[in-house]
Amino acid sequence: MGTTVEGRVANKTQATDASVDSFFDKIEPQARRDDAKAVAALMARCAGAPPRMWGSSIVGFDSYHYRYESGREGDAPRIGLSPRKAALVLYIMGGFPRYEALLSKLGKVTTGKACIYIKKLSDVDLAVLEKLITESLAYLRKLYPA
Repeated sequence: MGTTVEGRVANKTQATDASVDSFFDKIEPQARRDDAKAVAALMARCAGAPPRMWGSSIVGFDSYHYRYESGREGDAPRIGLSPRKAALVLYIMGGFPRYEALLSKLGKVTTGKACIYIKKLSDVDLAVLEKLITESLAYLRKLYPA
């Protein structure tokens, strides 16, 4: 979890003022850096928002405030990415009507609860990725309006 704020547990991953460009400059190997920059440009265009660091290793775009029935609440990026050692991790909210169908057409990826793992950007269909991103954003904007 994270630190306590006003008696509630705050998210561990918070938006920061750290430089996204400096973060990208440290990514190795160069191919992973290039893939991360390409996905970041796509996400920025789709979100209509500039990149922002969330914690020390997530580049997020736009944000929303959520509140669960349990009382837990916080802020999170609507979409994001993290260039990890093993794969480029995309944080795209699933659950919208065409998510599974689009995911099945994306290409060579693995998935987690709210993550898509890409070894190489050349392994995926960029048009399908763009649809996943835009439909995820639309879904989140409906669930959590600005």
